[in-house]
Formats: sequence, structure tokens, C-alpha cells
Amino acid sequence: MGRWILVFVSLGTFIAAAQPANFEHIVVIFQENRTPDNLFQGLCVPPFGSPASCSITPSASQYNIQTANWFDKTSATGVTKPALVPLANKYDLSHAHSAFVVQCDQAANGACRMDGAAGVSCSGKCMTKPQFRYVDNSANIVTPYLELATQYGWANYMFQTNQGPSFPAHQFIFGGTSAPSAADDAAGIFAAENMSASGPAGTGAIAGCIAPAGTTVKLITPTGENQAIYPCFEHSTIPDILPAFVTWRYYAPSAGSIWTAPNAIGHICQSTGPGGSCVGSDWSANVDLKPADVLSDIANCKLRSITWVIPSGANSDHANSNDGGGPSWVTSIVNAIGASTTCDNNRGYWQNTAIVIAWDDWGGWYDHEPPTFVAQPGGDYQYGFRVPMIFVSAYTPAGYINNDRHDFGSILRFIEHNFGIQEGALNFADSRATNDLAGFYNFTLAPRAYQPIKTPKNAYFFLHDRRKPTDPDDDGDDWIH
Repeated sequence: MGRWILVFVSLGTFIAAAQPANFEHIVVIFQENRTPDNLFQGLCVPPFGSPASCSITPSASQYNIQTANWFDKTSATGVTKPALVPLANKYDLSHAHSAFVVQCDQAANGACRMDGAAGVSCSGKCMTKPQFRYVDNSANIVTPYLELATQYGWANYMFQTNQGPSFPAHQFIFGGTSAPSAADDAAGIFAAENMSASGPAGTGAIAGCIAPAGTTVKLITPTGENQAIYPCFEHSTIPDILPAFVTWRYYAPSAGSIWTAPNAIGHICQSTGPGGSCVGSDWSANVDLKPADVLSDIANCKLRSITWVIPSGANSDHANSNDGGGPSWVTSIVNAIGASTTCDNNRGYWQNTAIVIAWDDWGGWYDHEPPTFVAQPGGDYQYGFRVPMIFVSAYTPAGYINNDRHDFGSILRFIEHNFGIQEGALNFADSRATNDLAGFYNFTLAPRAYQPIKTPKNAYFFLHDRRKPTDPDDDGDDWIH
């Protein structure tokens, strides 16, 4: 339900201008486990840029990406020269809270030194200094991401809210907290890890209110990491505060995934019991367990007001799980929205949709930019390391670079602001965030025409991919890594 600005022209005549007062649709695409230094080195070299395009003290027109001399306290010189790694690499790095602590290497004044990445553990076919690697784009695998970043808006300082892996990260992006309850959030008590492995052999951890009995998730508290609880929570989420006209949908590869955030919210899931199923009316109406359905829904004019899109494992960018399909997957969704001309009363989706592309955690990869920490309570778990973020809309100038500091709460505040909800209404991460992404779009600008971005795989491939969607990986409890 859009609102349109009336513009006074002359002789007392009013006309409806092309500029809307808000977006009618917001699409949040959540990818996996990367940092700007790891995934977006291509912004610093032709054809997308030059070495001068990047700086660790960036101007408004430079990308904050460190291209050389990555800080490494295990090196005799204190730095390590980064090396290449395929996007579809064959090892994984710990991204547990303990890995954050090691990589941060906190100084006496409380600041992260950012030189401890060599201490992050690695599993699989690990290369030499596997943490100090950036994605090889010699075959143009990540070129679609680079096109999106340079054609639209890039965040130099986007930080994950939590200091740990995917389960809490997805809770923050959906409901503003990984705390079991509102009281726990206020007290600084958060679920900090992925589940303890609970499924049959080979299936990995099952999350949320349908996890088998005995499944636990570890908490972090202001006094230490010494508790574990069953991972079924009860607190408000973004869907709970939406006006009646605002609809939502959450696309994910399976019901019990640690990436399927609604499964851990009791009143949405309404579980039949441990090891059971989610049967709640909100769950049944709004959770879609086939990610590619987002492409069908866009084509069939069924895009909801707010959409969360979680990829299958092959398209996730998660180390040791993806097949390189992530850049094509994300860009196919953007292309589908950009090509929409008949939906929303023949206005199409492009001119009334904002697309936020973000990565859920740093994945154990090197990044040079230290996070800031919020005031207590919660300051010992917020914020985590930088992750990439791209903002796409018809009202975002090409090559726009934003130097404000963001976290997942900024996305929640953007949703709230856009749909006329008081910012901070959840009283969770959205109340602690310092901005609402307003710098990434300007409704006084004429909407830009969409230019399709070429991808190795297109929407047809994803819609006809007969492989069973898998979770981005089978991470269990990363606490011990």
C-alpha cells in the first residue's frame, strides 16, 4: 500500500509525482559467512576500480577494503600478505564466539587489535594461513556482486550485531535479538552459538522449537558463558509489530535449519513438541521451504511487503558448502524485480522495492576493521565483525558509498521507518542501532531504469534445479572450535 507525494506545479494544479513516500516492498537477502576484505577485493582493481578506489581510511568515494599487509601477530613482521582462495573452497573456519574472541585480540583499553585471525581454527582441506585469503575472481564468479556494489549502494561499515555464528545472527535479522525473552535481552543474555548437534547422523543440528529433546544452545551473559537452554524463545519479532496491511514471507531451505529464524519463536512455530513440526498459522501462511519460490512469486506478482530470503547451501557463499552459485542466485532475484513491469497495478516492482543484501557473519575470514561495542547490557556481545552489505533500489545513485556505522538493527529500523512504525519499537537491536539506512536512497531523485546484470546462472536455472535444497551447511555447536 504505497503513499504518493503530490507536487504543486503551477496555476494551483496538483499532479501525482513519480516519487513515492516509501517502498511498498523490502527484500532482505541474507548470504553466509564473508567479510568485505575476503569477498570484495574486486572493487579495488579494474574494471570496477583501481588501488586508489580502496583505503582503510576511506573518503566518501572509496571502499574500505585492505588490499595488503593484513595484521597477523604470528608473523615476524606483524603482517601477512593475503592470498587467493576460490569462492567454492574446500575448508571452513570457525565462526564461534570463541573464534571472535581470538580474532579480535582485545587490548587493555577494550578495543580489538584485529590481528588474531591466525588463531581461528580450520577444518577440511586447509591452505597455508587459510584465514588470510580473499576470493579469486579470475573466472568472474563474483562479478555479479561487484556489479551490484558499484551500480548501487555499498556500506563501508556494516557489522553483524552478534559476535558469533549463524543461528543468533538470523535471530537478530528477524526479531532484533537472540535473547530467549525480552527480559533476557534487557539483561544482556543472548543465545551465542549454533545448536548442539541433535539430528540423525549426517543431518547436523536441528534448531528451534522443533529440535529433538536434549538439544541446547549456549548462552552468553554479562558474567560469562556458562548456561545452555532448549532453543525455543518467546519475544516479539518484526512480523509482530507490522501494521495490518503489511505482509511478510520467509524463504528458507528447511524447517529445522539454524538459518530458518521463525522456527525458534514459540508463538510463530507453535511446535507439536520436541522433534515435531511447526504448525502455527503464521508459520503455515508465511514460511516457504523452497528458496527458489521467491522467483516464482516475483513473476506471479505475489511478492509480500517484507521478504527474507535464505539460500540453499549450494548458493550460500558458505565456505566448504557452496558451489559458486551465490552471486548468480542473488542477482537473479534482483534481475527478476528489476524486470517486473506488470505487478502492482502495472507499475512493476522495480520502482517501489528496496533490496538489502547482507551476509550473516564473518565466517572466520580476516577483516581489518575493528567493531565498536555498545554499552552494557549486551556490550560484551555486540557488535561483531564487519560483513558486506549492498543496498539496491531505483532511488540509489550508482557508485554510492556510505560511511555510517550499521548493524542488523539498522535494517530493522529501516523496515520500521518505511512502514510507519516507531523506530526502536522492538526495544532490541533496533533500539540500539544508530541509523536506519536512510542515506542509501533519495525519493526526490527520478527513479533509475533497471539495467539487467549478467550472471553465469539465471532464474530459469534456479527454478528448474532439481537438487534438494540443503541448509547452508550442517554446522552444529561451534563452541568447541
